[in-house]
Amino acid sequence: MNKRLLILADGALSVFGAKTAVCLLRFRAQDVVAVLDREHAGRRACDVLPVPAEASIVATVDEALEYRPDTLVIGIAPPGGQLPAEWREIIRRCIQAGVHIVSGLHTFLGDDPEFAQLAAAHGVTLADLRRPPEDQPIASRRARETRARRVLTVGTDCNVGKMFATFELAAAARERGVRHRLVATGQTGMMIEGSGLTIDRIPADFVAGWVERLVLEADADPAPKLILVEGQGSLLHPSYSGVTLALLHGALPDAMVLVHHAGRDRMRYVDQPIPPLRDWVRRYEEILAPLHVGKVVGIAVNPHGLSPSEARSAIARIEDETGLPAVDVATEGAGRLLEAVLA
Repeated sequence: MNKRLLILADGALSVFGAKTAVCLLRFRAQDVVAVLDREHAGRRACDVLPVPAEASIVATVDEALEYRPDTLVIGIAPPGGQLPAEWREIIRRCIQAGVHIVSGLHTFLGDDPEFAQLAAAHGVTLADLRRPPEDQPIASRRARETRARRVLTVGTDCNVGKMFATFELAAAARERGVRHRLVATGQTGMMIEGSGLTIDRIPADFVAGWVERLVLEADADPAPKLILVEGQGSLLHPSYSGVTLALLHGALPDAMVLVHHAGRDRMRYVDQPIPPLRDWVRRYEEILAPLHVGKVVGIAVNPHGLSPSEARSAIARIEDETGLPAVDVATEGAGRLLEAVLA
């Protein structure tokens, strides 16, 4: 990833509508020069989203190019991962201006004949982060060999903030001088970390094997104290449970941090109630137990949509229900969760 990023989130710039954009604006704020979104044009990113980035929001490609971006990043990851048809002209214009393209969509821009021809003509790279590697490793419980403690974020639903919590744990570890490595398992995490693998395009038989390989590689010298693995999906979500189970079996975590969107009572995209949090703690521990004993040690609470007083009440209820530390990592940081992980 280069250092002058233009984020494309036109018509979708919101916490849940453009989580790729939101996380880049929080964790790579210094590298984002502009955001393209007609709805919020004329404002700053920090005026629209809970992020530190002061990048300007612009309405057109011409305005965006005035900020001299070297890379256009597709800032959304919608269900199905398809490219919005109205974005083709934006991408076309950026390629013609010599701007590289980074995409985490399931639609591979490099396989699009028009984009590929334009990119070749203008010396532009089309980086499709979801393009799977050719290796086909099989998991064999070798993750238990790491010297580092393995930590996995798990969720009560998809799109609740598992990646966010993972990077906040990394920030807390960095602040306290705790040696750590972060294993990114999705396209946005790769954009932030600069390494990893987007596991939702790996054939099902090999997802756990790839997670195991990434965890073992993260344990290389100098040995970290913690390996933080970015979670995906949710164990009971009918659309995304497969990647969740593969992460559990590939990483064999010693500790898990459960991530929950307070106030959400039904799973996204399906009409399915979200069970009580104490049931989630039990389920994650029991599904892992035959292969490895790992414990849920804390709850990362996403209070988006609640008032400050409602958020405080929700967090208190969660702690009473589970007996575990519950933290709004966006405002409080993940220090208390890191203490639980280390303990």
